[in-house]
Amino acid sequence: MRSQSTFDVPKMDCPSEERMIRLALEPLDEVHGLQFDLEGRRLTVTHDGAAEHVLSHLEPLGFGARLAHSVEAGDDAVVLEDPVAEARVLRQLLAINAAMFVLELGFGFWAQSTGLIADSLDMLADAMVYGLSLYAVGRAVGAQRRAARWSGWLQMVLALGALGEVIRRSMVGSEPVELLMIGVASIALVANLACVALLAAHRKGGVHLKASWIFSTNDALANLGVILAGVLVMVTGSAVPDLVVGTAVGLLVLSGAVRILRL
Repeated sequence: MRSQSTFDVPKMDCPSEERMIRLALEPLDEVHGLQFDLEGRRLTVTHDGAAEHVLSHLEPLGFGARLAHSVEAGDDAVVLEDPVAEARVLRQLLAINAAMFVLELGFGFWAQSTGLIADSLDMLADAMVYGLSLYAVGRAVGAQRRAARWSGWLQMVLALGALGEVIRRSMVGSEPVELLMIGVASIALVANLACVALLAAHRKGGVHLKASWIFSTNDALANLGVILAGVLVMVTGSAVPDLVVGTAVGLLVLSGAVRILRL
C-alpha cells in the first residue's frame, strides 16, 4: 500500500538541509515523492512500506526528525520532480555558491578577516552539497554515498583549517578591514537570498520555499554576523568580533560536515 507520511523536522530550516534530506531519501526505491515545508519545518513523503523505514534514514542526519502522522496516499500525493529541471537549477545554485566562495576567500585574506574566510567555507559547503546533488542525478546509491563521504571529509578539513586560522590570528594578531568585511558580506547575503528565490521560482511545488529565506540561518545569518562583526570592529577598533564570528561560522561548517558524513 502506498502511504503519505508527514515528519516533523525541527532542525530543517534552510535549502542546504533540504538537499541533504533529498540525498538521503531520493535514492530509496520505496520513496515516490517529497514535499518540504521549511517554514513549518515539516516533510511529507509519499512512499511504499512502513513510515518507520523512512524515518530510519532521516534520524542519522541529526535534524531531530520524528513521525507526525501517516495516511494512505490519495490521487494528490506528491511525486518526485523532473530530474532534468532539477539539474538545471542545481547548476545555477552551484555556480552562485562557488563564485561567492572564491570572492569571499580572496577578500577574506586581503581584509585579514577570519569571519569572511569562514563564511567563504560556508558558501563552499553549500556548493558541495548542490554539486553532490547534481552528481547524484541518475547515479547508483553506492556512488552517491561515496561522493557524500568525500564531500563531508573535505568540508571537515576545511572547517578545521578555518578554526586553525582563527587561533593563529588570535595569537599573532590581525587588523581586519571593516569596510571590506561589510561590503563583501553584503554581496554574499544578496547571493544567498538569490539562491532561495531561484528555488522558489523554479521548483515544482516550490511556493512554500518562498518563506525559507527567513529561516536560512546557516547562510544569511552567517552573512549578517560578518556584517555585524565589521561594524563592531569599526566601532571598537578591536579584532575580537571578527574572531568570534570566524569561530562561530567555522563550527557551523564543521557541524554540516558531520551531518553529511552521517548520510
